[in-house]
This record gives sequence, C-alpha cells and structure tokens, in this order.
Amino acid sequence: MKLRTKMWIFVILSYVISLVVFLVLIRTIANVANDGYSLHILDNIAHSVLESAQEQQVFSEHGIESALTPFSKEHPKIRFEWIASDGTAIYDSSGIMNHYQFKELFDRFLDMRYTLSTDGNQVSLAYASEQNGETYYLLMGLPTDALKPGQMYFYVRSFSVYFIFALPILVAFLIPYILSSWYFYSINRRIRKLNMALNQVNIQTNVMELKDNSKDEIGHLTRHYNDMTRRIRTQVNQIEQLENNRKLLLSNLSHDLRTPLTMMLGYAELIRTGHYKDEKDLQTSAKIILQRSRYMAKLLDQILDVSRQETDKLEIHFSSYNLSELIRKIASDYLFVIDEQEFLFEVALPEMEVFAWIDASLIERMLRNLLDNSIRYGKDGHFLHIELIEEEQTVCIVVKDKGAGIPPAEQERIFERFYRVDRGRKGEGLGIGLSIVKDIVEAHQGNIQLTSIPYEGTTFLIKLPKN
Repeated sequence: MKLRTKMWIFVILSYVISLVVFLVLIRTIANVANDGYSLHILDNIAHSVLESAQEQQVFSEHGIESALTPFSKEHPKIRFEWIASDGTAIYDSSGIMNHYQFKELFDRFLDMRYTLSTDGNQVSLAYASEQNGETYYLLMGLPTDALKPGQMYFYVRSFSVYFIFALPILVAFLIPYILSSWYFYSINRRIRKLNMALNQVNIQTNVMELKDNSKDEIGHLTRHYNDMTRRIRTQVNQIEQLENNRKLLLSNLSHDLRTPLTMMLGYAELIRTGHYKDEKDLQTSAKIILQRSRYMAKLLDQILDVSRQETDKLEIHFSSYNLSELIRKIASDYLFVIDEQEFLFEVALPEMEVFAWIDASLIERMLRNLLDNSIRYGKDGHFLHIELIEEEQTVCIVVKDKGAGIPPAEQERIFERFYRVDRGRKGEGLGIGLSIVKDIVEAHQGNIQLTSIPYEGTTFLIKLPKN
C-alpha cells in the first residue's frame, strides 16, 4: 500500500473516531453533569397528568387531588396547580390555594425566555384540558436550579434553514481536508523527488543534487542523500585516479624494464659467446650489466614502496639521532658513483654534531631518493651539493644540482605520484621517488620546498622539527 493511501485512510479514520468519541463524551458528560429536568421531560409529565385526569374523569377539588398527588410525591420539586377558568385554585400541591387575577397569571409568564437561562428564578408552564364545556388549567412551577444546566432548542420552519446550518458545517469539514491535502501533496512531492534522484544514482552519470532547507525528517534525509552522492562521486574519482595511476605504472614499468633488460641480454650474450676484444671490454660489459641490474632492483624497490603506501600508512619510530653522522654515511656510499661520472660533490656540515628526533631509516630513504634524483636528472651539470643547517627549533637539509632543471609550469606537480617531467627527464623511473620524499617529510611534520632555474640550480630544501 502506498504511503499516500495510508495517510488518507488515517485521516478518514481520524475523522470517524473523533466524531464517535465526541458523541460518546457528550452523552456521558450529559448523563453525569447535566442532571435535572428538561422542557421535554416537563412536557411529558404534564401530558401524563392530563391523561390521568381524563381517564379518571376527575376535575373537581376532591377528585383532582387523588389524580395529582402521586405526581407531586414523585416530583417534589415541581409545584402542581389545578386552576379553573375564573382563576380559582382547585388544587395546589404547595397548599397555598391562591385565587388568581389575570395580572398575577400574566406576571408569572412574563420574560420566561430570560428566566429559563438565569439561576434563582421560578419557571412556570401552563396546559389546558376541557370537561363538559369547562376549561381547566394545569400550572407546573419549579425553580430554575431544578432544570438541566445545559439544554438548547432551535426550530425549523422551512427546509432552506438546513442549508444555512449546513454551510458552516461543510466549511468546517472542508478546511481540514484542504489543509491535509496540501500537506500530503507537499510531502508526497518531496518524497517523489527524492525517490527519482535515488533511482538515478549510478557511477556513470552525474547525480542530481536536491535542495531542501526544511528541518524535518525528509529534509534531513535529503541532506544525507546529498552527502552520500558527494562521497560516491569523490570515491569514483579516486577509483578512476587509482586506475589511471595503475595503468601509468604498468606502462612506465614495462618501458623502464625493457630497455635495461635488452642491454643486459645483449652484453650477457657478448660475454657468453666471447666476442669481447680484451679484458677491459669484458669488464665494461660486466659493469653495464651490474649497473642495469641495480637500476632494475631499484625499480622493484619502488614498486614495493607503492604497494606499502597503498596498504599501510608510514610507521614512524622516533628517536634522537645524529643527523651529521647519517649524512656522512650516505655521502660516503655515493663517492664511487660520483667519481665515475666526474661530479663535483660538496658536503657541508656544521662543526658541532646535529641531533634531532627522527626515524633514521625513513630519513635515509628520503635522502637517497633525492640524491638519486639529482644524479639521474642533473648529470649534465656534473655538480651535487648536500648541506645540513641547524636552526633554533628546526634542522634544514639542502640537496642541489645544476642540471637541466624543472620547468616552472611543472614544479607544482613534481611531487605527485607517477608524474614525470618531460624535456630530458622522461624515460627512467616510475615517478614516485619525490612523492615518497614528500610523504616522509610530512610524516615528520616538516615541509619541503623546490627552487629550480635551468642549468643554474635545482634545490630541494627540507625543514624538519628537532623535536
């Protein structure tokens, strides 16, 4: 069953139940709190008295007393009087037995419509009966306190009056119907719009964003829907980016492995067949095979780094470490490579040893990535510089080369994963070395800055907090 149908059934049942409850409550309250005589009951009593007198054929003083005494005993609050047409009282249940003049009778019925609605007054009712051409009158009097507190009568002389009463009743019923219809329509329209938007949610198309500023449940649900669609779109973009990165990684990897592998196979075949000229030619071939093997091992290490970064965050183990000693150790490892390529290698360290709270293994990995990057892409400048600077709260590490440099338009993207700069830098590496460097620096709550002027200097400045 649809929600709209349920709501209409609920509204109709509410009307019926409210009407039934209203009638039951009115009936119950009337029986409990509206005790006393009504004009209708008094009229019935009067007709019963007249019928009793007619049946017994008693209209004289002694005869009428026997007919009226039972009624006066049953209704002690009512004063029964039997009056002749000349005003003589034949019977009076109160025992007063007045001889009424016209003015006295007229005064008893004067302003009776106001007397009925005011406490502390006397109500009088008159009824007539004929016997042998003589007219007798039954007067019934009682205090207004003995009447029902609430009674209302209205009289209809023509059917047009029903329309007068029906119009306000119809309006009273139509107003809640119109308000309910408008309310249910607005709710149904909002739910239908939300349902339509949910049906359109998928990965391929742009999702619809709804506007609903109300603070009810549907408004909250709409805002949750908007948040959900934004999260879905963000996750889809991330998945697409990861897929593009995966394809780019495979493309770069296949390209970067094919070239050194081809060289290694060629020189290995040369050695196997003995087609080298002399011992020096043999050593050169073995050296090239060793260099390409190291390069392929480095590529495989970078692939492992990517895998670790995709699955786990960097685990930092801080300890106080001698940065000066760490840089001396790394620089000594690169002396052999630097000498072979005829680089000018400068290492600048403070006179005093510099200590900082770092993860030594990660900082070493960061420095080696920077040095490898400078040697590979800055070889045209034949210059490499590493420097350690101690400040009051931070330590600075500077790595500089004088190679081809990085174009200004591409410097902002240099730290993106899998991004490789053109103009002589394309062809080697997977484009993740500098992204790993940035991750390590940020894990130490530091920052890295790049300054590059082609063939004048490309400088990486790393600032790390001491503590």
